Amino acid sequence: MALLALQKHGVYRGAAAEQLWPDCTPSRAAANLRSALCPVRRIRSATVIDSAGQRLRLSPSVDVDLDAMRKTAQRVITGLSPLPADCDALVGELNRELLPGWPDDWLMLERERWDQARLHALESLAQQLQTAGEYLPALQTALTAIAIDPIRETAHRIIVEIHIAEGNIACALKRYHTYRELLQQELEVAPSQQMTRLVQEVIST
Repeated sequence: MALLALQKHGVYRGAAAEQLWPDCTPSRAAANLRSALCPVRRIRSATVIDSAGQRLRLSPSVDVDLDAMRKTAQRVITGLSPLPADCDALVGELNRELLPGWPDDWLMLERERWDQARLHALESLAQQLQTAGEYLPALQTALTAIAIDPIRETAHRIIVEIHIAEGNIACALKRYHTYRELLQQELEVAPSQQMTRLVQEVIST
């Protein structure tokens, strides 16, 4: 069901069997798929999985929470007006991982797609909050994004900008140096010119 939830237009039986049981022979994988489908085709008399020939898909009556979360992320990226009075629930929703703990290879691409969507949404929300002068929720939102991907620069840069806006120059410099050290240790690269220029402008004033 999780595989079908991630394939909005459905998937062919053979492809589903291969993805779910990649270490099995095609015949064994097909048998496993038939066994897996039997108990979940209908739940409480409701059709859950539709089958059209060799193609499987979730019934249109089944709601997928990831679809709703993606719409939320896109709405945030587009720009919220007005901003929510309490961002905790929204940030918590965007902080949710896709099937955490599942090691399946077929999840890797979809997990990366969701991670990129929620990172952009969190960064956009942090930027919108900063622009509105809501510095504490902006910081907390940016820190949530950093926890998802510590290497990604955007949220670090937003935090530097927030510290500067608040007049906390030492905190801004500390965040910059901490990030620069992380990049050096992990990738042997430096922060972007955009971020470095931001700090240099503070030092020169």
